[in-house]
Amino acid sequence: MALGAEKTLFDARHLRWVDPNGMVALLVAGSVAAKAQGGRPRLGLPESADVIGYLGRMAFFEAAREVFDFEAPGRRSAGSSSDVLLEITRVAANADVHEVVDRVQGKAGAILASKLGYPTTAVVQFSVILSEVCQNIIEHAEAPGWVAAQAYNWARRLGRFVVVISVMDVGRGFRGSLMDQHSARYADRWGDTTALEAAFLHGLTRFPDSGRGQGIQQIRRQVRRWDGAITIRSGTARIGQVPEWDDTPPLVDGLAPLPGSQISIILPARVTP
Repeated sequence: MALGAEKTLFDARHLRWVDPNGMVALLVAGSVAAKAQGGRPRLGLPESADVIGYLGRMAFFEAAREVFDFEAPGRRSAGSSSDVLLEITRVAANADVHEVVDRVQGKAGAILASKLGYPTTAVVQFSVILSEVCQNIIEHAEAPGWVAAQAYNWARRLGRFVVVISVMDVGRGFRGSLMDQHSARYADRWGDTTALEAAFLHGLTRFPDSGRGQGIQQIRRQVRRWDGAITIRSGTARIGQVPEWDDTPPLVDGLAPLPGSQISIILPARVTP
């Protein structure tokens, strides 16, 4: 809501639950508001001690200080017992990507094996996925972004553990990134949906030489091997690779405009025959 003529207030006081997608989305929304009004918006923190504790464990407040004005929360409950794989981390340079991968590798091996039942070799493929989604920010967004990952027990929805990876940025989005190289061939059909289809389904990139920028295709193949789900939202559209256990529509357009892009990956535990 608007707060006078000076600042915008993001009122999260009644928030009862939030996941990595919600946290990074809040940072993106705050960044957009800050740019529009020329100053940091205000953030009303949740009243729930569990939510505050969880946000603290996910390092949300450290990231939020660069985006919002808010009163520092007191020491409260530790919140959810879910396993944090990667706290919210800002990505703006190649060094950030290397740091993310280095930080995650130790935790990833334990969580992928104990929670998802993946082989020990899976940590390498997981690190590649994480590196590629972060690299997408560096190469295409040309603006900062955030990444976070966590393991959850989806007892009601899926009946097993999952790992959720969320990446968002406030950059140009897929249409802006691919426009110079590919918009002419689509003529008046060029838009957010077409750009996502070009990148996600056909492997087109902003690079003129073949073989570069194939990260999305690598991610799709590995996520499919693990029976996972991946969705990408940019501009007014969202596209996804949806497994049988997920009822998310594979393509949606006409959404509220999203600056930059959002990549969400869900990796489920293996089903033992």
